[in-house]
Amino acid sequence: MYIRTTLIKLAVALSLLIAAPALAQQPSANVPAVLPLTGAKEAQAPSATDEYLIGPEDVIEVEVVGLPDRTRTKVYTDGTIQLNLLGKVQVAGQTPRQVGGQLANLLKAGGYYANPTINVEVVSFASRYVTVLGAVSAPGLVPMNRAYRLSEILARVGGMAGTAADYLVVRPENGPEARYSVKELATGDATKDPFVQAGDKIFAPIADVFYISGQVRAPGSYPISSGMTVAQAIAKSGGLTESGNGKKVNVMRAGKKIKLDENAKVQAEDVLVIKERLF
Repeated sequence: MYIRTTLIKLAVALSLLIAAPALAQQPSANVPAVLPLTGAKEAQAPSATDEYLIGPEDVIEVEVVGLPDRTRTKVYTDGTIQLNLLGKVQVAGQTPRQVGGQLANLLKAGGYYANPTINVEVVSFASRYVTVLGAVSAPGLVPMNRAYRLSEILARVGGMAGTAADYLVVRPENGPEARYSVKELATGDATKDPFVQAGDKIFAPIADVFYISGQVRAPGSYPISSGMTVAQAIAKSGGLTESGNGKKVNVMRAGKKIKLDENAKVQAEDVLVIKERLF
């Protein structure tokens, strides 16, 4: 009888702690909804690592170990959650493990549990994210459930689009922007593939282009890679025809006609005209 009474008290305490008083009503836009879960989760979200700090608009799932039900609640904009037994509890800036320990201590101090164990899991990451814009396959907000390197964020948005330049620009909330070569992200050098921070904006610019005509196999317009030379531009366009001359190339640049050798650098909007060899 004692064991049965204890279990009933635990179940009642859990329902008082985290059950919404009127689930049939629509929650206010300014009040986080508390949604009881029965059974499996609707979707498998990435789990937060030990260092993840909970923030406003995140959705957390609270479970008292030993009881079957879980409950989800959204974090208020002031960083608190509202619990019926405990009132407002500040959770922002803490890890899920720290929040679980805090709730356990408050419940124990209030006499609701003798020695409770509370599991807290983040199921929706809304407070910590980076913004990825520009020439990538899937631009948008990327939630950060752990520390990510720039190459990992690029992979999560599907990589660079075909029109993209060969570098990324990272603009932190505080501090100067920096440019990183896409090719160098995979070298393993940490200085060339840094960790990004929540709030960073990552921009993939569209590549500058050059135009090429004349004695090349595939005339047209092509993106310029960093440091591209005339010789590399010719190779990009399929190479010379049998009669092409790539030593001295006529170039229209900013409305002026100039001659460049094969080692000269190509600039945006250059128009290269490859002539025939004289003999």
